Order: sequence, then structure tokens, then C-alpha cells
Amino acid sequence: MKSGTAINELQIRRTPVSRRVPAWVMPSIKSLVIAVDALIAIGSFLLAFKLREGSDLLSQTAWAGSKDFVPYAGILYFAVAARVSMLLYQRAYNYVGSFSYAQEAIRIFKAVGISSLLIIAWAFLFRGGFAFRDFSYARSVFVLDFGIALAAYLAFHFALRFLQVRARRQGINLIPTLIAGTNKEAEQTISELRNRRDLGYRVVGVLDEQASSNESFAGVDVVGSIDDLPNIVRELAIQEVIITDSSITSDRMFDAMMRIGRGQRVEFRFAPSLFELLPQKTSVDQIGVLPMVRLFREPLSDAERFVKRISDIAISSLALILVSPILAIIALWIKLDSKGKVFFRQERVGMDGRVFLCYKFRTMRQDADEHIHREAYEKNIDGEDEANIGDGSDPVYGKVKDDPRVTRAGKFLRRSSLDELPQLFNVLKGDMSIVGPRPPIPYEVAAYKLWHRKRLDMKPGITGLWQVSGRNRLTFDEMVRTDLFYIEHWSLWLDLKIILLTLPAVFRGDGAR
Repeated sequence: MKSGTAINELQIRRTPVSRRVPAWVMPSIKSLVIAVDALIAIGSFLLAFKLREGSDLLSQTAWAGSKDFVPYAGILYFAVAARVSMLLYQRAYNYVGSFSYAQEAIRIFKAVGISSLLIIAWAFLFRGGFAFRDFSYARSVFVLDFGIALAAYLAFHFALRFLQVRARRQGINLIPTLIAGTNKEAEQTISELRNRRDLGYRVVGVLDEQASSNESFAGVDVVGSIDDLPNIVRELAIQEVIITDSSITSDRMFDAMMRIGRGQRVEFRFAPSLFELLPQKTSVDQIGVLPMVRLFREPLSDAERFVKRISDIAISSLALILVSPILAIIALWIKLDSKGKVFFRQERVGMDGRVFLCYKFRTMRQDADEHIHREAYEKNIDGEDEANIGDGSDPVYGKVKDDPRVTRAGKFLRRSSLDELPQLFNVLKGDMSIVGPRPPIPYEVAAYKLWHRKRLDMKPGITGLWQVSGRNRLTFDEMVRTDLFYIEHWSLWLDLKIILLTLPAVFRGDGAR
């Protein structure tokens, strides 16, 4: 077998990357579609009012709404925002990959239905809190608005999908795709994607463990092996990898995925025969007649990230208001207890490896030696604990047992975890989340194994499963597995349960163990 580099250099030059539209085209099209959807929301609401009331929309004496329409004007503004927001939430503007008209209809129906309920709720709030308290809105206006909007959105988005299919048959709007494998499943996949361009995929290369420089498979160039995947993804701007080769081990696949990084936004799909390779966060879908298992490259979708961020802002803002007297008391205590600054700022590693300044109350003497802590973390990653052998105490991982550098005030703050309250400001800034993996220190990350870095896929948190599952009684590998479990199973309900479980853990004094 020749080197992957030689294969890449030859085959990448041979592999055509044509019919790709400029990068600005799709965002521009999406913006235009959103603008049209906003106009549809306006038009459907105005038409519903006109059909029900039969009144003029505009005043005949001034450039303003008519007397009958003025109470509905405030509803109209909200209706536009609600319609577009729900279409965004239902991913109606996703024009990448395969689709079906049935799925499109379901998305549109959900978006219009939910936004109509929101519009009705807003109408009651608007009437109750403003100038139209005694006004009674006609319910049939909202019913007509729902029907008109549903029909208009279905017609418009079906027309867009029809045009998209036509463009794909001309070789436009196709995802550059790699097939990993040269078996029967790979040949079937290539044939289906080649014959069904409307699915939205262009196979630009094949990965083969026995590749040579003059090989091709099913009419597609062999561009290298799985070990060459990161370079090939970068050179060919690959957006999707379909894996059919069962001989590829999970370790090699995971290694390649980590070297690619989430910044490339590459989607991975697996043939159903490879279930043993998969983490838990997967879904089964279909490309044409081919069943595929999709591996979620993003721990959270854009909508889930938005929801989590909104909840972080709300919780941290409320918490800062409630604990502000406690913050002032702790600051005064630290100042009186020992010399030095009240706050301790330390570089920590956040999501995707970004370094940020983490805020805590100072719990050590001003001249504390950092090397003691570094040695403790190195032992922690190697699986060693800081317990005194034979003293009957529980092992402590990742912290210095009976640390002599800690001040009197610091011992209490650490035991109660009150030293971490300033991290609420990190949450407001967006560096951290209320719940998430523990924020690591840069020299700790430098010692990570490859699979440990998966915990950097989400913002670090003030608390997390590691906090309520034993914290410093967990080995490092156990803590990482706990973080990965949280990332794979995230939900708002899980966050709420962790927050509620954090309070007993704080009262038990787990932070100082």
C-alpha cells in the first residue's frame, strides 16, 4: 500500500469539485425566504381580518390603520415574529441533504400550529395589559389566519423544494461526500446517490484500506484511507462521510473525528451493520432507499443551544440578585482574613478549547505555589489519588488533601462551594453555563488523552453530574465519562434535576473532600 499522502496528492487533483455556488449564495437565499415568509404572515393576517370583519385596513382620513383594525395591529407585529421563529425552530430553512415532502408538510404544520397558539395567547395578554382591555377579538380571525397561513406556507415551501430538486439535477446544492469502504454496501450507496441527485449528495471520493494510486471503485476515485480523512476533508471541503466498512475500529474512527474537529461541521453516517461503533446519541434516518444511522456531530442543536443560553441568562441573573448580599459579606470576610485580592482569576479551557478567565473568590494565601496543584492534577489524570494510605479516609482525586495553602476563610468557602459564586458572571458573559462539565485548566488539557477532549464539546458549568456524583471521589476517567454521559443526554429537565441535586451536595460539604 502506498502512503496516504501520495494517494491524496494524486487523487485530490483528479477529483473534480465543480458546480459549487459561492459561499454567500445560500445565506442570501435563506434571508430572502425568511423575508417572504414574513410577508406571508402579514398577508395572511390582513386577509383573515378583511374576510371576517369586512372593514377597511387603513383609515380614509390619515396614513394609519382604520379604527376597526387598530386593536389588531399589535397582534400583527407579534404574528410575524412568531411565524418566522417557529419556522426557524422547525428547521424549515435547512436546505442541506435529503428531504421529503411529507416531512416538509409536518414541519410547516407544526410551525404554523404552534405560532397560531402563541398568537392567540398574545392577543389575550395584549388586551389585558394595554388600551384595548374592553375589546373583544373575533376568534374567527385567528382561525382564518391559521388556515390561510398554512395553505400559503405549504405552497411556498413546496415550490422552493421543487426548485431545489431541479437545481440538484443540474449538479447544484449537492453535499461533497466521502464513502469509507469498498464493500457491497459502499457500491449500493454510491449507486443510489449517483442515480438520485435530488437527494442532495455528490460522492467525490472513496476511502479504502488497501488503496493504491491508480485505483477507483464503482467509478469514484479512491482518495486514501481512514487515517488520511482529516487532510481529505480539508482539501475537498467534505461535509459528509458515510461509513460502510466494518473493519474500521471505533478507536480509529473516533481519532479521525477528533482530528477533524467540530469546526469543520462534518456529518458522519454509518451503515446499519456498524451499530457497535456508535455512541448513544444517534438517530436512524433514510437517504433514498438506504437506511442510515446518523451520528450527531453537534452535542446540541442550534435551538437547544438557544434554549440553554436563555435559561443560563435567566438563572444567573436571578441568582446574582438573590445572593448579592452574600457576595458582599464573603468579600469583606476574605479581606479581613488574609492579605490579597478578593477575587481569584484563573485561565480555564471552555468549549472547543477556547481559553477564558474564570472568576472565583480567593481561598489561598496570596503567595501560594501553583506547582502543588499541578502535581495533584497530573496524578489525577494518571488515576492516582491524594489520600494518605492507611489513614482510613476516602481517596481524593484532583485536589491536594489538607492543602496548607488554603486560608481559614477559604476552608469554609471551599467546603460550601461558595467560592464558586463569582462564576455566575462567567455564565452571564457566555464563557460558562449553569450546568456542564467541570472547567479544566490549560495544563490539565495538555495532558488529556484524545477521548478526554470530547468533554470540551460543551460549555463548562458551575455545577454538573460530576458535582452531584461524588466530585473529588471520582477518578479522572470516571469524571470524563460522567461529563460525556451528560453531553449525550442533555435536556432542560436533566439540568433542573442536577441543579436540585447540587444543593444537598453543597450542604454535605462535598467541595472540600
